[in-house]
Amino acid sequence: MTDITNAFGPPPAATAADWRALVEKTLKDAPFDSLRRTTVEGLPIAPLYEAGQAAAFTPRPHDAERPWDVRAAVRHPDPARARADLLADLDGGAASILVTLDPSGEAGVAIGSATDLGQVLDGVFLELAVVALDAGFLGPKAADWLSAAAKSSPSALLQFHLDPLGAFATAGESPGPIESHIVSAATVGARLSETYPKATLFLASGRVVHEAGGGEAGELAFALASALAYAKALVRAGLPMREAFAGVQLGLAADADYFATLAKLRAARVLWARLTSACGIEVPARIEARSSQRMLTVQDPWTNMLRLTSAAFGAAVGGADSVVLGAFTDAIGLPTEFARRQSRNTQFVLMEEAHLGRVADPAAGSGYVEALTDEMARAAWAQFQAIEAAGGIVAALTTGLIAAGVEQAKAAREAAGPSKIVGVTAFPPTQDAPVEVEQPAPRRAEPPSVRLPGPDGRCPPLSSIRLAAPHETAR
Repeated sequence: MTDITNAFGPPPAATAADWRALVEKTLKDAPFDSLRRTTVEGLPIAPLYEAGQAAAFTPRPHDAERPWDVRAAVRHPDPARARADLLADLDGGAASILVTLDPSGEAGVAIGSATDLGQVLDGVFLELAVVALDAGFLGPKAADWLSAAAKSSPSALLQFHLDPLGAFATAGESPGPIESHIVSAATVGARLSETYPKATLFLASGRVVHEAGGGEAGELAFALASALAYAKALVRAGLPMREAFAGVQLGLAADADYFATLAKLRAARVLWARLTSACGIEVPARIEARSSQRMLTVQDPWTNMLRLTSAAFGAAVGGADSVVLGAFTDAIGLPTEFARRQSRNTQFVLMEEAHLGRVADPAAGSGYVEALTDEMARAAWAQFQAIEAAGGIVAALTTGLIAAGVEQAKAAREAAGPSKIVGVTAFPPTQDAPVEVEQPAPRRAEPPSVRLPGPDGRCPPLSSIRLAAPHETAR
């Protein structure tokens, strides 16, 4: 058989000038530089890139069979319904569960005691399925409740996700000094680490910056500064430096802009490697990516399926260890069983049919992605240094430094003009296509006190936004 490749020889090499000439053909009279763009933080995006050098970081361990952890979020206020939801998610293929706790029942499961959490997790084998928590200032108490459910099993796969800084930034206040909440969380985390060697203790999440309208570098800097604050607290609580950093996981948002998402996750590993190296240790980064809430629309919510698919793609290709993909109805209300199944199956299609996990760091060498990764990492490191120069993340929050950065990004986004949002500003629906959401009865649990001695902490709150909301209101 004739080898066609050898018969015709290799294709001619194209130079940057050749590519530029092809682009300029399509521009007619417009200049080439008219294609240049910037992010809301001023990071440049060029029209063309040459092959790039791979970023200096170690990708997550490659597992072609289970390339990332499909994590289902549970937040129905009724504990019995929450249990049914999480068991259905696990039976449907999810590998882990994120339980959001809220004794008031307004933003999560109405859990107020170890007994309540135990009922929700009844039937879950904690040695096989990872259970993560989202409990705000209730975190230290919720961690002990999860410990009770695990019954001191050293093989339990627990992620306590203690994150008082995220709760403080969101609320704009803390019940008692925020510093005391960090110390309390670290004390509990250090104690539980002795019983659960496979557990992670803190979640250093930058999502609060993203959801408030901030840029990628600001989100990364917030996560990195939080991670350092948590690691320091764990060291003071008695853990060695390496164990302290190993107990901290990074939390980032996955957006519909999948190039920005995957570059951001890759930049996070670059930053983590630099931070841990500066501390004289080597610990691989672990990243939990959650789909963005600010990108979702109320108008024509079916289009949110496209956004969530793009977010999952970016998180997977970017190397997230676990991905929490929300439901397409999250901007309207609690998801039905159909919406939950859709969220799970989107990831399974990407994993098992699109085979996104078959290659470790598939974006490596892409000129655009490598340049964007480097630019994000450098900008985030500069912001991280500014936070540390201001006295650390607590001081940066209380003085308004973090809030000012978010406002700058929001202003730059507004100055750039209205963005194209499918189903809202672009291709709006000609007729309504309503979706179903759950309408739960009010539930409430008796909340334990989370107040600590001393004056309350205060900072400008990083309130969540939805990018489509102003356009939906105007329409």
